[in-house]
Order: sequence, then C-alpha cells, then structure tokens
Amino acid sequence: MDRWLQGQTILVTGASGGIGAAIVERLAAEGARPIIHFSRDKAGAKALLARIGGHGWIIQADLSTPEGPFELWRRTVEVAGRVNGLVNNAGIRTEVPIELSAADWRAAWQKEFQINFFAAADLSRDAILHFKANGGGRIVNIASRAGQRGYAADAMPYGATKAALVNLTKSIARSFGGEGVTAVAIAPGWVRTDMAEDFIAAHGKAAAVADIPIGEMAAPSEVAELVAFVLRPSQASLNGATLDVNGGSYIR
Repeated sequence: MDRWLQGQTILVTGASGGIGAAIVERLAAEGARPIIHFSRDKAGAKALLARIGGHGWIIQADLSTPEGPFELWRRTVEVAGRVNGLVNNAGIRTEVPIELSAADWRAAWQKEFQINFFAAADLSRDAILHFKANGGGRIVNIASRAGQRGYAADAMPYGATKAALVNLTKSIARSFGGEGVTAVAIAPGWVRTDMAEDFIAAHGKAAAVADIPIGEMAAPSEVAELVAFVLRPSQASLNGATLDVNGGSYIR
C-alpha cells in the first residue's frame, strides 16, 4: 500500500471499535502514527495498538465531561509533539422519545451534544491553535446522513448534533483555510457497526437497507479509506466539503 501519510501524527477519537478502529488501521497502513482515543474500552484500544504494530499511542479521556476534550488534546501534544490531523469520530446515539419527562429529555439532549458536538468543537479549537502555530493541519469530522436529511422521531438529538458538525466543518474551512488549516466532513449512512447490528437484530436487515438503492450498508473499511484519502496532504482543495457515503439513500 502506498504510504501517503508517512510521518503524519493523527488523533482519532472514539477509536477503540467500529469505524474508529477501521480508520486507525487504515491510517497506520498508509504510514501515519495514530493516536487512539478511548473512553472505556482499554482492552479494545490496546488490541488495536497491537494490530498496528505498536506504531502509535493510546490515550483515555471522557468526552462526556466539559474538561475531557481539552485534557485529551493536552495529553496528545504531550506524547506526540507535533500533530498533523484530527479525526472527530466519537459519537453516541440514544433513544430519546418525546414522551420522556422534561428533565430526562433535556439531559439526553445535553449528553448527546456534549459527546457528538461540543467535544468535537473543543478539540477543533485546540487543534486549530496548534495547526496555526506549526505549519497547518487537517480536521476530519465524521458526521452522518442524519445531519443532512433529518432523523427518526426517537433519535432527533443525533441528527441535530451531526448537522451542527457539518456546519462547524464549513465554518472552520472558511475561517482558517488561508492559514493552512483545512476541514472536511464525511457523512455516512448506515455502516455495518455494532449500532447497525443492534438495529438489524431488532428490525431485520430488510428494514435497515430498505431505502438504500445498492441494498447494502457501508463497511467500516469504506469510511476508513475515504478518511485516509481526505487526510492526504495533496487534498487541500477538499476544504469545506461534505462527502456522502450512503449508497444513494440521500442525494444532494
């Protein structure tokens, strides 16, 4: 495999499983030294580091707390020095029916925004400052089809956070592109992860792929390959783009 990312140090949040793990493996295969962030799954993070031959680091941080993202970035720079890229991949999706009590409704929205959006915004802030001072860098935000077309009634916070992430990407691209800091969003539809498997177990695969013209979910490796491509130094002109990976289920 071509080593397009040789010498690059890239922080990937939510990297211990699913899409995040696939991204880390692809980045390592293309020559990068990934920083593997995890919240609770230390065993998964250690196993992932072993799969890439130990050529990276693992860092624990709780992105559900206000200080978590800033601590993660501080420790990232502490262990790696110069950082070249940030992949905001960490995210949660919770069932939030409108019948919840007002207190539970508010708490669910706040938690989902903290992990899916505010943590990404805080990390992006520190990354931008670091990139500006060190010759540039790139931010890749893993958004969602849900942020483009809206989402189900019992999971509205998820779609709202992903829409905010797309807008954050555009703002970074317009505001800091001239200083060597570029940003791209990737918006997958269904990806074959544990979240998708849970849905299939409850509703069947036919329900999951009913509105996907190609009849299949994306594999995590497809998303990972695109992330690696976006992070290539040669792809600066993708700045501000949102790339859809949804099998044709949402077309702009």
